[in-house]
Amino acid sequence: MTARKKAEPAPASTGEDRIPKPSQGWYRVPGSGEKLRRVTTILGQGYPKPELVFWSANLTAADAFATLPRLVAASLRPTDKEAAYDWLRKGHIRKKDERSDIGTAAHTLVEAHVLGKPLPEALLNDRQMAPYLRHFLTFVDDWQVTFEASEMTVGNFTHGYAGKLDYLLRSPLIARLLDVPADTVLLGDTKTGGELDEKGVYPEAGLQMAAYRGAEVGWLRDGTRIPLPPIHSVGIVLHLRPEGYRVMPLACGDDVFAAFLHVQQVAEFKRVLSKSVVGAPLSLPALTTEGAAA
Repeated sequence: MTARKKAEPAPASTGEDRIPKPSQGWYRVPGSGEKLRRVTTILGQGYPKPELVFWSANLTAADAFATLPRLVAASLRPTDKEAAYDWLRKGHIRKKDERSDIGTAAHTLVEAHVLGKPLPEALLNDRQMAPYLRHFLTFVDDWQVTFEASEMTVGNFTHGYAGKLDYLLRSPLIARLLDVPADTVLLGDTKTGGELDEKGVYPEAGLQMAAYRGAEVGWLRDGTRIPLPPIHSVGIVLHLRPEGYRVMPLACGDDVFAAFLHVQQVAEFKRVLSKSVVGAPLSLPALTTEGAAA
């Protein structure tokens, strides 16, 4: 019989491999086996978004009227009817994917600038992204912005969550308006949805910022884990659109952090306890003769 070879311990993580990576709603901490719940997953499961219901319904109605002749024709053929129905009901998914692509590209442009890296060639030559880059650079120049970090993974082991903040910044002009010292560190985030004269920045962003501000540690790009510096209780959202930009202050202090922890509890209820709340239907018990007589 061949002796079973003793399993060798996994090599210790080094460099960037020490940074927790997101996977299926969690951040897995290398070397410790710990899992920290992803901030965006917590918000997705624990924070109600009733406005999305109306947005989705309005989008479906708009798609239906824009393609009415084609839908009427498809309704007369069973195979086409099923395909048209499927296309119509997935309109909100297509729109979200389109917005997500723009948001991801905008974040890539911002990160490249923050790190002083060459802009990706594909995005540099993308006419759709050109105004986003132009307005971002204008924001940096107008507000005398300097960046402290970009795309930093942060975590809170006490409350069991982690996420990736967009950037930390300083701006003497923003600081003056907030009545804080010029070198105050602020949380920054970029949003690309909505329109400049309409909603595009929502309170949920404040919850996300509060979670990042409440993080205990962050990981540098070389994998070093550090305590986060003091961060102001008002964060800055750069609402970036093709037609311009807005600088939006968002409260992300201790009171908003307490609300985030409540959202986390709701998300945890949905993930675990909700599955055992509703029991199986009850059936009338069989009655014995004595029981029936009594």
